[in-house]
Amino acid sequence: MKPLKILMRGLLIVSLMVSGVSYVLAAPARVVAIGGALTETIYALGAEDLLVGNDTTSYYPPAANELPKVGYQRALSAEGILSLSPDLVILTDDAGPPAVLKQLSQAGVQLLKVPVGRSFSDVKSTILHVADALDYRAKSTLLIEQLEAQIRALKASVATQGKTTQVLFVLQHSGGAPLVAGANTAADSMIHLSGADNVVSAYSGYKPLTPEALVALQPDVILVTSQGLQQTGGVQQLLKIPGLAFTPAAKSGHVIAMDALLLLGFGPRSAEAALQLNQDYQQL
Repeated sequence: MKPLKILMRGLLIVSLMVSGVSYVLAAPARVVAIGGALTETIYALGAEDLLVGNDTTSYYPPAANELPKVGYQRALSAEGILSLSPDLVILTDDAGPPAVLKQLSQAGVQLLKVPVGRSFSDVKSTILHVADALDYRAKSTLLIEQLEAQIRALKASVATQGKTTQVLFVLQHSGGAPLVAGANTAADSMIHLSGADNVVSAYSGYKPLTPEALVALQPDVILVTSQGLQQTGGVQQLLKIPGLAFTPAAKSGHVIAMDALLLLGFGPRSAEAALQLNQDYQQL
């Protein structure tokens, strides 16, 4: 029995109900993280020494940006990942393409899939799943306590606000037409968590809107990512988007820009991001 006990101490049992599959993983020594929030979680747990690579959405903390990149999370390269000789790849369930994930599995690489976060509960679950996989459970307790303290501070701030701010999130891709976030998006979730209302509720996902529709929405605040605002050319260029200039937000100059990973990533700083937004609303 002793050899069996020793073997079991060297194994981590991680149960993830992803498509009904549970994973049993050996304690990893070389990890590739796919998804900025997952990379950030690994650093927050103090397990960054295990990381040998990540994807292009992984740029926080700054040290994460120095690691070898394996491509964009939805357009991964099997060759790039395998060249790093990982024994574990942690990725969100929207990573892909599927053919690449199949190649990695066939090559004997363990894959740990974690659902994309849209709530504080999801953030806690991600922390626990990653901590279990990396054998950093003790640090996960502290990290979740910090998150819960930030959530309490957020709720206290929301309780002191006056009217509920009406927010429009505009997503600007490089060279593409601007899109507006509806329901079932990370932006929509963050807007509600920050104590505001998303002025777009008639549809899910991201869609372009006509100038007439933008005017009719009457947002108090236009919310964008810092990266999108930079690609647009700044606030003045943003407000030249047809329709936006005639909104209360544009007339008042109420534009809030926040780093994309902080705002939309639902990593360990998500409550911090929601609190920052709420405080920004109250200062307008």
